[in-house]
Amino acid sequence: MANDDTLVRLERRFEALESRLAYQEHWLDTLDRAVASQEQRLTQLERLSELMQRRLRDQQQTLQGLDDDDYRLEDEVPPHY
Repeated sequence: MANDDTLVRLERRFEALESRLAYQEHWLDTLDRAVASQEQRLTQLERLSELMQRRLRDQQQTLQGLDDDDYRLEDEVPPHY
């Protein structure tokens, strides 16, 4: 009888452990997908940041080029002329 009780208790513990393992595997898969998604988004944002930095550098060089040519707003002909 004691042997049967021990066996039943062990089966219950084993089932509880299996259940916990399945739950943890589910959350591990969920977290893995979330990390992969965030990594992809981070890559996109890094590319966008690089592009914006390039554009800002180009604009800054253009403005410096205009300053070097002694560009003045007063020298421009208004659009209605």
